[in-house]
Amino acid sequence: MSALPLRPELVGLKPYGAPQLDVAVRLNTNENSYPPPEPVVAAMEKALSGVLRELNRYPDRDAVALREDLAAYLGHGLTVANTWAANGSNEVQQQLLQAFGGPGRTALGFTPSYSMHPLLCAGTGTEWIAARRGADFDLTPQDAVAQVREHDPDLVFLCSPNNPTGTALPLDVVRAVAAEARGMVIVDEAYAEFARPGVPSALSVLPGHERLVVTRTMSKAFGFAGGRLGYLAADPAVVDAVLLVRLPYHLSMLTQAAARAALGQAAALLSTVDAIKAQRDRIVAELRAMGLTVADSDANFVLFGRFDDQAAVWKALLDKGVLIRDVGLAGWLRVTAGDPRETDAFLTAMREVL
Repeated sequence: MSALPLRPELVGLKPYGAPQLDVAVRLNTNENSYPPPEPVVAAMEKALSGVLRELNRYPDRDAVALREDLAAYLGHGLTVANTWAANGSNEVQQQLLQAFGGPGRTALGFTPSYSMHPLLCAGTGTEWIAARRGADFDLTPQDAVAQVREHDPDLVFLCSPNNPTGTALPLDVVRAVAAEARGMVIVDEAYAEFARPGVPSALSVLPGHERLVVTRTMSKAFGFAGGRLGYLAADPAVVDAVLLVRLPYHLSMLTQAAARAALGQAAALLSTVDAIKAQRDRIVAELRAMGLTVADSDANFVLFGRFDDQAAVWKALLDKGVLIRDVGLAGWLRVTAGDPRETDAFLTAMREVL
């Protein structure tokens, strides 16, 4: 039997995903370890019950009420015209690539970075260009501009905080790239709520930059990973462009209702952020005390190394019931900051492995 006529750029690729193994401590997917508090669950149940009898009808295809709530949450003078929502920030970014990328166009990202970006590019026929960060995973305005100038991409991905390193970007980098790039600049802020005090958001740079987009998610800080809700903030013209490629009724009535209820309970949901940041900082301090190299983190995870064989360390931890992430970066591993019990288990296992 002949092979399927798969598009050439997809041949040999593997689907994105972390191992989903049944172990005692799972710290490999940057989930929020804290389930929604009961008052939040009750609010979501009420919201869902209010739409269940309408499931014979299509949802609001433009999710206007949800986008109004998202704009209110973000602040910065944003309105419904500046926001868009989809099933996770991955779908938002895919829609941006459908609108502004595609065959004959290129997208550039500064690696190591989120491994889904090149897969989204492959899926949309956009050529991926892997630019580079500094030795400490940093990125200066000068280095960023030089690489954008060299490759002249149609889209640029900036991640702040960056996955898998946890590194946040100075706004000078965002401004410099936005001034240099002729195409779209997408700042992926999936972990923005976990940033340390004083670390700014690119939302403040949006005014006057019509080709700048900030994407976010409710999966992490809001603990809404199972709800699948991502969104963007940008000039209204960007939202109009995305409307051209979005599937009709792409965001279900149930998702919209649950997400609005969650936003209405933002204070309760985000109350776990400080607790997670405390565990993150504890992990950084204790791993460094063990003699390991640890990247500064403004996210809910920590990248650490350097190991001669990170796969062997990953397997040794798994054998002790602790699942973390081997992101394929030679010498490095990544661990999600969980609750105190999970942190205890990870740190104990690390001491035993070392």
